[in-house]
Amino acid sequence: MNAATLRGRRITVVEVGPRDGLQNEHVAVSTADKIEFVNRLTAANLPAIEVSAFVSPKWVPQLADAADVFAGISRRPGIRYTALVPNLAGLERALGAGVHEIAVFAASTEAFSRKNINQSIDQSLATYKVVCDRALTVGLRVRGYLSTAFGCPYEGDVAPRQVADMAARLLALGVFEVAISDTIGIAHPGQVMQVLETVLGRIPVEQIALHFHDTRGTALANVLAALPFGVTTFDASAGGLGGCPYAPGAAGNLATDDLIYMLNGLGVETGVSLPALSEASAFIAQRLDHRLPSRYAQAIASAAGQT
Repeated sequence: MNAATLRGRRITVVEVGPRDGLQNEHVAVSTADKIEFVNRLTAANLPAIEVSAFVSPKWVPQLADAADVFAGISRRPGIRYTALVPNLAGLERALGAGVHEIAVFAASTEAFSRKNINQSIDQSLATYKVVCDRALTVGLRVRGYLSTAFGCPYEGDVAPRQVADMAARLLALGVFEVAISDTIGIAHPGQVMQVLETVLGRIPVEQIALHFHDTRGTALANVLAALPFGVTTFDASAGGLGGCPYAPGAAGNLATDDLIYMLNGLGVETGVSLPALSEASAFIAQRLDHRLPSRYAQAIASAAGQT
């Protein structure tokens, strides 16, 4: 695939910074700052923003204010404001907060499933069937995450066929899309191609998204490897925020700033304002105890004389 083939293609970027990004930060970010962060991402015209998660505050205290954040944000028509939910109780809280789209999360390996949610894969899918049935009944769309699809911190290599099987099982629950996720940032372009070749043998490309972490610096290369397969949805996190608390050593997500910069250079359309996105990243960076890993964010800060 050459640049001319990519030019004019439309890519959907799912912004996961407010949830997947902030959930692993040690500094407690105030509710007001989370609301402002989401509003700034809205101003950047991100088409989908994962605002928070309705999970137990005991396990993810950073997201204990999910309902308050949803109540405070300014929603723009045409933008999807989503939340992660682990069970039926979380779904009911999300419904009470006016959430219109949710996500559930399953693992590609038994060991990670038990470490992450203390359930086997089969048990987790039974739970999510109840969640999906309820959500679909009341008109909510459901997205599915499939974690450790490129490698597991406990089991090691994951067979592409296993990923395809799990993706198919999630779709059978009624999810509209499966985000195949590189939870520990181990994927490389060759592996991405192998997994996609297998998965797309069973699942339409329109129902596949990709979620990369940048632990080994390969996230952008992995996106480039996926584009020729026709994948049109990628998750990313403003400034490169994030990492999984149940995946030792996992670095930040693919930075939305870096992704948009690259896609703009390729002539790929996203509808996202990079200057406004940079402002959102700079805003949240000031609320943390470290600089953002995004190379683009660092370059902008350096040019502005910041550290």
